[in-house]
Amino acid sequence: MSKKTSNSDAALFQRLGLGDINPGVFCGRWFGGGRVLRSISPGNGRLLAKVRQATAADYELTVCAAEKAFAKWRLLPAPKRGEVVRQLGNALRAAKKDLGRLVSLENGKILAEGEGEVQEMIDICDFATGLSRQLFGLTIPSERPQHRMLEQWHPLGIIGVITAFNFPVAVWSWNTALAAVCGNATIWKPSELTPLTAIATTRIAEKVCHANQVDPAIFSLVCGDKTIGESLAADRRLPLISATGSTPMGRQVAETVARRLGRSLLELGGNNALIITPSADLDLALRAIVFGAVGTAGQRCTSTRRIFAHESILPKLTENLVTAYRQIRIGNPLAPGVLMGPLIHPHAVVAMQAALEQLQAEGGEIIYGGEKLRGAGYPGGHYVRPCLARARGDFKIVHTETFAPILYLIPYRELAEAIAQNNAVPQGLSSAIFTNELREAEQFLAATGSDCGIANVNIGTSGAEIGGAFGGEKDTGGGRESGSDCWKTYMRRQTVTINYSTDLPLAQGIHFV
Repeated sequence: MSKKTSNSDAALFQRLGLGDINPGVFCGRWFGGGRVLRSISPGNGRLLAKVRQATAADYELTVCAAEKAFAKWRLLPAPKRGEVVRQLGNALRAAKKDLGRLVSLENGKILAEGEGEVQEMIDICDFATGLSRQLFGLTIPSERPQHRMLEQWHPLGIIGVITAFNFPVAVWSWNTALAAVCGNATIWKPSELTPLTAIATTRIAEKVCHANQVDPAIFSLVCGDKTIGESLAADRRLPLISATGSTPMGRQVAETVARRLGRSLLELGGNNALIITPSADLDLALRAIVFGAVGTAGQRCTSTRRIFAHESILPKLTENLVTAYRQIRIGNPLAPGVLMGPLIHPHAVVAMQAALEQLQAEGGEIIYGGEKLRGAGYPGGHYVRPCLARARGDFKIVHTETFAPILYLIPYRELAEAIAQNNAVPQGLSSAIFTNELREAEQFLAATGSDCGIANVNIGTSGAEIGGAFGGEKDTGGGRESGSDCWKTYMRRQTVTINYSTDLPLAQGIHFV
């Protein structure tokens, strides 16, 4: 570890199998011949450790190893694969506090959120374990006598998983747990900003595989820059690429994968709105807004970025929000009582300030916060005060996703107007309404209501359960991960017709002699 790393963190790193310089490639063995990547803690700006990234040759070795692992893994009965994933979930349970702390150190989210992210991994492993006994197809009536028609599902192969810094381990597990029980191998390309969490998680998976005499290359890892992601997207040996990140990144991945007629699963930008009607429980709404806008320092894809409040209640809501924001403790994400840590990188601070300048240029007003925080309590230069701003729904900056804690407060008169403004942005991930009127809730949920992949009533935009399909529409990419029937994304469907007669009737009654 860096000489500046505390003794407690050095012990943490030892327990998680991390050293001063870590190999960033795994495909049954650890190596890495590329340049060194420095992992910097956004909480204090200190060097955590170094990671040796993948070269082009390293990447090729990894794909070849994953192919061999897949060839064996797919032959293992699905419930047996589920047992391995169950044990992975238990191993993550045992490491929850350590891994959660590492997430906070490397990502900057508060400790409760770091541990919560590991809990998501545990939950999806539990979900996938049960799913391993339910990968069922359909029996379909045939129009031909003495014929049986059915659907069955087979593994796809090697799944490429590209993850972002804001959920450095949970999104990997959403994909990998399901992909594994479906019989696939995965190759994980983590964010360059959070390589240590990826290495620590892969080491846990490696131990589980060895305990079950399974080739650990089913959980392969390639740390590297965007060229590794580009290699994954262009590689015909990977039938599916799951990519989480910005919309521009997703477009590039989608175009590359489409050119080779592969599949892509995209989880991209969010510009999420919350509508508050006159009948709403304002105390309940306030709690949801603060968590949605401030949690992870506004760096969740589901972060609340726009509030459409009825003009009759907006003044009171604004007053309550200012009071709440003044009480938010900002600082070291590992410290008790802190509710907001730093932004991930100095560039994120610059982007936030640029957004606020554009807001004011368009005629908006900063009500509270928004400034960069300096001083002994805010080392590293990544800390900001969360911002409340008055805006109009048609501002260009309001239609732009800024990955920072900026909340735009916008009045409305009619619910239809608020729903239209909710839908007017390019993104379509998460949305919510607070109301105690059944008709208002149903109007929001109707086909003419919210156009987002997630629509909540009396719950905020952030904090999804693993049991439901997660994803959004439009510039969010259209992908779905985690629960429901998302397992089908990681499999190929095969329609089977069996003729057990002595004749050969044709479909549609065709006679061909």
